[in-house]
Amino acid sequence: MAKNRKTPDMNLPVWFDGQNINEALFCEEFLHERRIIFANGAFFTPDGRVTDDLPLRGEIYDKLKFCAVNNIPRKITNILEVLKLEAQVPDFPPEQDRIHLSNGTLLLNGTFTKGRPAIVRNRLPVVYNPHAPTPVTWLKFLDGLLHAEDIPTLQEFFGYCLIPSNKGQRMMVIKGNGGEGKSQIGAVLSAIFGTNMKDGSIGKISENRFARADLEHILLCVDDDMRMEALRQTNYVKSIVTAQGKMDLERKGKQSYQGWMFARLLAFSNGDLQALYDRSDGFYRRQLVLTTKEKPMDRADDPDLAEKMKAEAEGIFLWAFEGLQRLVANNFKFTESDRIQENREAVKRDNNNIFDFMESEGYIRLKADASISSKDFYEIYRMWCEENSLAPLKARSFSDAMIANAKKFNLEHCNNITNSAGRRVWGFMGVEAVARPHINGFYGNSPCTYVPEDIPEEWRQVE
Repeated sequence: MAKNRKTPDMNLPVWFDGQNINEALFCEEFLHERRIIFANGAFFTPDGRVTDDLPLRGEIYDKLKFCAVNNIPRKITNILEVLKLEAQVPDFPPEQDRIHLSNGTLLLNGTFTKGRPAIVRNRLPVVYNPHAPTPVTWLKFLDGLLHAEDIPTLQEFFGYCLIPSNKGQRMMVIKGNGGEGKSQIGAVLSAIFGTNMKDGSIGKISENRFARADLEHILLCVDDDMRMEALRQTNYVKSIVTAQGKMDLERKGKQSYQGWMFARLLAFSNGDLQALYDRSDGFYRRQLVLTTKEKPMDRADDPDLAEKMKAEAEGIFLWAFEGLQRLVANNFKFTESDRIQENREAVKRDNNNIFDFMESEGYIRLKADASISSKDFYEIYRMWCEENSLAPLKARSFSDAMIANAKKFNLEHCNNITNSAGRRVWGFMGVEAVARPHINGFYGNSPCTYVPEDIPEEWRQVE
């Protein structure tokens, strides 16, 4: 006759007395057999962060299934909660000088150590093979997609995403008209980064204060089709791009906490990343904007291209690591072609027409010993917008933009400007008015739809 599993003569584990499970003793034994820690709100193993606890639940179930106890699923959930306490460590800082790969660890100096003995925060699913063949298909694809002088920037950015660091303080936008094949890049990156990459939305990150917490522990966030609406606020996006160390994160229904943030942002788009209200140079300075080549009319697309490039993952990793080493040697300053710099300036100008206004003729003149009140400055700017069929910024946005870019035009914002009424007001030193808006419905001899109020007496024109 078979023995009853609850009989005293059965060899029972120390955490099971035949009727009840001691969860604390179970976790103690489990941690002796399994290398795992709990830190910063997540479990980590030699394979990296545990993104799905189902396999972990399965391991616990395999140890419990012989126990004739009620409601094992609930018991597993309780054990996981106790395991968090038993395996907890105070902190688990990212290692910025090495890359953990499927078959070992690669230091930034090129030293490679085989094996996976340590518990790590991130482990890439790609194998390090220093003799991997050159990724011919990948390089040919890039040659057809991007201008040659922009490819080193892409190489450095991909390498930058391999380590948990935001020292480069840049995000990347790859812009095209559509159909060029730029989204194939995301498929290749997924083969290299695995669960360390996340599909996301730049727009959601900018609008939802909880979205940042979804990027905790992630190396790369890819927006495969960035929406064209201008961001209403940019502080969340900028904080992710420039994060150095821990930052304040929030999850729904939970107290905010300090978490490590090193997710890099990559977006594919048919247009520019614009801000609705942020006219600061900082928002645009953080962007690396790459423009694609036009798609040849006679090009025949290969439906298997992504799979062919994924097969070159080992060679593509070496290509990206070369870019990382170059970036580190250059103190995390990216290689930028003239085109990339011009792209960034064009995006900034498109979102802020004060630059074109300041370079226009016949409206204002830059002059060291001249001055103008903020109100008069804005009225002339509105006249310029009216005559060029452009939408003017609001008065406050115009003033903030001019203050932010005062050094660019050698201006000084101060409150000791004397207006036409003899009162001291805020304004700018270093610029004088050339055009004079009038109150009779004309600017000079040109009719207009906008008539300024409170025009100084010397500006009035009587027909």
